[in-house]
Amino acid sequence: MLPVDPALYALFLGVMLVMAVTPGPANLFAIATGVRAGPRAALAGVAGMNLATLIWLGAAAAGLGALINAFPAVFRWIALVGATYVAWLGASALWRGLAGEGEALAAMRGAAADTAFRDGFVVQFTNPKLVVFFTAVLPPFVDPARPAAAQLALLGVAVIGMDVAAMSAYGLAGGALSRLLKERGPARVFSAAVGVLLLIAAALILLRR
Repeated sequence: MLPVDPALYALFLGVMLVMAVTPGPANLFAIATGVRAGPRAALAGVAGMNLATLIWLGAAAAGLGALINAFPAVFRWIALVGATYVAWLGASALWRGLAGEGEALAAMRGAAADTAFRDGFVVQFTNPKLVVFFTAVLPPFVDPARPAAAQLALLGVAVIGMDVAAMSAYGLAGGALSRLLKERGPARVFSAAVGVLLLIAAALILLRR
């Protein structure tokens, strides 16, 4: 017997594809990081986000749903902390863009590149979309008649693979835009736009608590 039901797995791949390419906090963060710090930083952010996804996948395998039912307030606070952190990143980028200080913009790019992995991890670890996904979306695709570990491994490969592809595409698109920011005027505009994107991401995290 195969480790997963082929028809069920194909259906999961379709659902996951839609979820992976839909703009949300993670994809908005990826493109914002690419714009403000370049493609390498964007890919570092993608790595951080997918490390967080792996942790949530492990939690799902260990019985995440029961833990959330027992301590719902903890997960609401995690989302609140994440939204606050992302909002701070967005407000900083927006302020620097509006202020238009060349040195400040350069410093923002350097700081973003240095902390992209950490920031990506925080954004995804505190993303309520993952909690909903692993507690509500994933379980119906697990066949109780088949080995759970093998199924979760194959489902996890699909989740990580599609997320990496989608997030990287968003991040590299942002990185391509960053190469155009040679003049201070466009740099100010894009810095402000990055701030708005990150503030939207923070709002999405809060709305999905």
